[in-house]
Amino acid sequence: MSKDIVIKVENVSKQYRLGQVGTGTLSHDLKRWWALARRKEDPYLKIGMENDRTQKAESDYAWALRDVSFDVRQGDTLGIIGKNGAGKSTMLKLLSRVTSPSIGQMKIKGRIASLLEVGTGFHPELTGKENVFLNGAILGMTKKEIQSKFDEIVDFAGVEMYINTPVKRYSSGMYVRLAFGVAAHLEPEILIVDEVLAVGDAEFQKKCLGKMGDVASHGRTIIFVSHNMQAVQSLCKTALYLKAGQVADFGQTDKVINNYLSREIRNCYSQVWSHQDAPGNDKVKVLSAEIIPHFSDNRKKTLDTATPFDLKFEFYNAVQGQPVNLSLVLNTASGNCIFNIGTPVKSLSQGNHAGILKIPGKFLNDEIYTISLYLVKDGSSVLFHIDDLLTFEVVDEPRENAWFGKWIGAVRPTTFEFEYV
Repeated sequence: MSKDIVIKVENVSKQYRLGQVGTGTLSHDLKRWWALARRKEDPYLKIGMENDRTQKAESDYAWALRDVSFDVRQGDTLGIIGKNGAGKSTMLKLLSRVTSPSIGQMKIKGRIASLLEVGTGFHPELTGKENVFLNGAILGMTKKEIQSKFDEIVDFAGVEMYINTPVKRYSSGMYVRLAFGVAAHLEPEILIVDEVLAVGDAEFQKKCLGKMGDVASHGRTIIFVSHNMQAVQSLCKTALYLKAGQVADFGQTDKVINNYLSREIRNCYSQVWSHQDAPGNDKVKVLSAEIIPHFSDNRKKTLDTATPFDLKFEFYNAVQGQPVNLSLVLNTASGNCIFNIGTPVKSLSQGNHAGILKIPGKFLNDEIYTISLYLVKDGSSVLFHIDDLLTFEVVDEPRENAWFGKWIGAVRPTTFEFEYV
């Protein structure tokens, strides 16, 4: 293994027996033992389903990971992305040595601190302070080293009032705050963080991302799993995309994320509901949402950057004279907000109402977008909202001079007057 490579994963697979702990039966254990004694391959590693949770089980065995290989260099920040059930958490458990691979090998250099789930590594009967020293000791640090970092950990976690209270009385947010503070400040060579940060509030998540960036800048390695593509994009230099337990892509973060979004997020150009099934409440209900492209050529079916289109919404107002306005939020699929626009507040009659937002051609960049709809009363209080109501992709129109690749930025205005003086 090269000197600067701290994690080397070679053809790693992990198999589980469905509905059982271990192999399930004594006969299976004996067959495995007999194969091992004769230096033969485990007979149960020749069978097993692909890790697709939506399929009906047709075998007693499933592959959580299958033939995964990648290297991580010292100081790298690696983001692991993929749908739920893709094998991300299993990979982190293997890297953290919580479990071992069924096939393949992993070579890891350096101390590892892992934050895989709420309460990882904490004893519920011990106080926050005692757990800090316990975790530090597990990482191989001396009492003096832990003591030098203790005040910094408590300050970062913001739990000073409860530091001498048993952690079983902590909220999930307090658990995560202290656990992350311990993992990040006790100077492991490799920091592994799962989606557990989603438990914290927005301010704490921002604080954690900043701390991980600081950790990476000091030459330590970070493995980060998240469904927040914006966080992965801002923090990680490289990304690993897992699909059904296998490597679908590995490389530069931007390219891997774009590949993931294009393959996993499906277009949803319209949604229609009856009054009985419409989402909403006793004040408002959303009846429909639709993207209406204005193609210059009737044979054209792809929404590209040159195509203008309308976003049309219909809703039902149940309260006579209720002052309501619509607010639309356009985000990229990775979580970047492009704009937030609202209609003027207007007192509406009881019944159906519609709103249309016109998007001109040559305005949006080639990207995958989501639309969220808010129905707001008096321009201040939200009556009802739906996130990711519509999802659509804008593709790049054919260009003669495409030598510079993807047009960067959120929007792409075409008029730029320039005069030599």
